[in-house]
Amino acid sequence: MPRKIDHDDRRRQIADAVCALISRRGLEGVSLREVAGEAGVSMGAVQRCFSTKEDMLVFAQEHVNRRISERAQARIGGSASPVTMLAETLTAMLAADDPVEARVWMAFTAQSAVDPALAEVQRGHYAGLAELLAVLLRAAQGAGEVRAGVDVPAEAETLIALADGLTVQILLGRRTAESARAMLHERLDRLRVA
Repeated sequence: MPRKIDHDDRRRQIADAVCALISRRGLEGVSLREVAGEAGVSMGAVQRCFSTKEDMLVFAQEHVNRRISERAQARIGGSASPVTMLAETLTAMLAADDPVEARVWMAFTAQSAVDPALAEVQRGHYAGLAELLAVLLRAAQGAGEVRAGVDVPAEAETLIALADGLTVQILLGRRTAESARAMLHERLDRLRVA
C-alpha cells in the first residue's frame, strides 16, 4: 500500500531545506536539485509541491515570515502589558534569537529589490507588521504607558526601520545582540510617559 504524504508537511520540509541552503550559500545557492538533496526528497517531489522555483521561494519566504511571527507570539505569552508585547515583538525581529533565520530573511529582503513576487510578499509582511505595532502603540497609549502625543503610524515605521537596521548590524558583526536589544529598549523608553 503506498504511503500517504502530507502535502503541507512536505512543502514545509522543502521550505526548511531552502532556508538552510540560503543561510549557507545565499539565494544563488538554491536550485531544485540542491533543495531536493537538502530535503532528502526527489526532484519530482519538489516539482509536485511547487510548479516553479519562484513559487518555492515565495513559499519559503512566507514560511520564514510566519516563523518570525510565531516566535514573537511565543515571546509575548499570555498576559503582558502593551509595551512588553511591543518590546518582545521587536526583539523577535532581531537576528539575536535565530541568526540563521535572520540571514535567510535578509537574503529574501535583498532579492525583493529586484524580484516583484518576493517584493509583494515582503510588502505584505511589512504592512501587517506596521499595523500590529500601531495597534500595540495605541494600546500602550490607552494603558498610559506611552505618551499621548506620539505619532503612532510614524513611530511604527521608525521601529520597523530600527529593528531592520539593528538586524543588519548584528549580522555584520558591528553590534551584539545585547546592544541591539538595549537600543530597542532605549527607543521604547523615549516613548513612555514620564
